[in-house]
Amino acid sequence: MRRAVCPGSFDPITNGHLDIISRASRLYDEVYVAVMINQSKKGLFEIDERIDLIRRVTAEYGNVRVEAFHGLLVDFCKQREIPAIVKGLRAVSDFDYELQMAQMNNGLSGVETLFIPTNPTYSFLSSSLVKEVATWGGDVSHLVPAEVLQALGERLRKD
Repeated sequence: MRRAVCPGSFDPITNGHLDIISRASRLYDEVYVAVMINQSKKGLFEIDERIDLIRRVTAEYGNVRVEAFHGLLVDFCKQREIPAIVKGLRAVSDFDYELQMAQMNNGLSGVETLFIPTNPTYSFLSSSLVKEVATWGGDVSHLVPAEVLQALGERLRKD
């Protein structure tokens, strides 16, 4: 079985993330979406909420598993026999950082990293930008799935 992982914080998942996950799901038999746990950073959504949202918006693919992870991504990969990490690249600035990570991960464990260029429609998109625009009442409906838009609205009305 060919497996890959798409890692990230996904706070929240955007249409750009979904583009990469859906493309990976066509290339691999099983795609894990690894939701990073960072104790030192307070996210807008709790880890369980992110996992639930991702599961709902990726359910149609049929071969996507969503799990939280803490620690080294290569350990996550070893535990699940995942030989490949799939990352989306928006710009050259992403490449500089991601290349260093790919080389380190390969050196630590032999896990390969495959880069997929982001759809130009989403080349500017990040979870941080979505949260900022939504916080100030901007329209992000074209940037996130409907379930995420609803969750964003509910969360921001509470705060």
